[in-house]
Amino acid sequence: MRILFAGSPGSAAQILKNLATHECEIVGVISQPDKRSKRGGKNEPSAVSAEAIKLGIPLYNPKSIDEDFKETILQINYDFLVVSAYGKILPSWLLEHPLVAPINIHFSLLPKYRGASPIQSCLLNGDKKTGISIMKMTRGLDEGPVYSLHDHEISSLSNKIDLENELVALTNKILFKSLLAIFNSSQKPLEQDNDSATYCNKITKASGMVSFLEEEAEHIFRKFKALNGWPGLFFHRNGIDIKIHGMAVQAPQNGINISDNFTFSKDGIIIKTKDSSIVITHLQFPGKKIITASDAANSYADFFAN
Repeated sequence: MRILFAGSPGSAAQILKNLATHECEIVGVISQPDKRSKRGGKNEPSAVSAEAIKLGIPLYNPKSIDEDFKETILQINYDFLVVSAYGKILPSWLLEHPLVAPINIHFSLLPKYRGASPIQSCLLNGDKKTGISIMKMTRGLDEGPVYSLHDHEISSLSNKIDLENELVALTNKILFKSLLAIFNSSQKPLEQDNDSATYCNKITKASGMVSFLEEEAEHIFRKFKALNGWPGLFFHRNGIDIKIHGMAVQAPQNGINISDNFTFSKDGIIIKTKDSSIVITHLQFPGKKIITASDAANSYADFFAN
């Protein structure tokens, strides 16, 4: 079984690393071009590129999928194109070239959450279950027929990074078996029910902005979990953005009368929301280290004064 792999972030790198341990030949890896690091200004490879180099697999980092790249790839014979978060739209010729099928690993139970942010979306909506879809790629956005669905229960404690790691682990358990079943023609894809499809939007930095008095406490806490990592959750006050690194859903029942928008307590900074309150336990000012709420009370009390 010969595979051409396409992906870019750390989650895809873990999948590539695991796939390389199985009885298949990874004939090449396509990943995003190196990007300039914010620290030091040096060009750094994507996580998938770095893993491909470690594994000694031929690596392709096209700035654009043009005719020169097409000519190179069409000289390679492979059974599967396996895609995991590559980050660019792939042309028809690349999807049509595999001898068996172009496969996408999508982190939702399709047709639910087609699009770029299925993990964040299920956490934002408070779902109890998600999973993985092994699907045949088409030109439409996550519209292709699905070979198999694999359920995964969502812990109430899971944030985006936790859940992504769990779905990667599940992928590593089932991917090679799924490819083998497709290769042996024992697993056929089923068309999706387009009438049941839902879509999720691309996450931007602005997605992490929270307006406490305009949002309910439970929704804010879901955002905190869903946007863990990047962009994170932050609020704007006195002209700066303050990032939230620790939060509880409700203020403890300690007899404090929350008459102000920001109230310091032994448990954290209690903040009014649209319907109740939340408690911030850890936060970060721009260019500073993460601090506890008690440290903020000592150093930034005037900043939070109403």
